[in-house]
Amino acid sequence: MKREDLTEKLLDIKREKGWTWKYIQEEIGGISPILITAACMGQMKLPKAQAARAAELFGLSQAEERMLNEAPYRGSIPQMPPTDPLIYRFYELVMVYGTTWKELIQEEFGDGIMSAIDFNMTMEREANNKGDRVKLAMSGKFLPYKYYGNEEGVPEYGFKEA
Repeated sequence: MKREDLTEKLLDIKREKGWTWKYIQEEIGGISPILITAACMGQMKLPKAQAARAAELFGLSQAEERMLNEAPYRGSIPQMPPTDPLIYRFYELVMVYGTTWKELIQEEFGDGIMSAIDFNMTMEREANNKGDRVKLAMSGKFLPYKYYGNEEGVPEYGFKEA
C-alpha cells in the first residue's frame, strides 16, 4: 500500500463514520491538532504512540500503523499553481507578500530563513460581525545561513549584525 492509498482509506473511514477532524484529533491526541490532520493527509509522521492510537481508531493493520510512523514524501499539491480556491489563496499570499515577509524577517533577524520543521501553527475561528474570519498563527525558528570559509572578522552565521 502507498501512503496516498492510506490517506484515501482514512478519508473514506472518516466519511463513513461521520467523524470530524476535531473528533479524530481528540481521539489520537498528544500533539498539535494540525499535525494530526497533516499526518492523516499523508504529509507528516505520527509518533509511535499516536500512530498506535490512530490505528486503533481507524481499524488499521500493523503495516498501516507503521506507515503512519514513517517520514512521508511531503508536498501533495499535484500542480502549480494550485487550482483549489482555498489552497490558491495561500499561494496568492506568498506571491503578493512573500518578498515583504522576506524583507521584514531578514531585517529583524538577519540573513536566513524561518523553519517549517522547528515550527508551530494554530488555527482559530475569529468572530466578526461582517462574517467570521480564519486566524492562522505561525511560529518558526529563525535559521541563519552559515558563512562557510569565512575569514577572521567575518561572522560565522547570518544573524543580524549590530
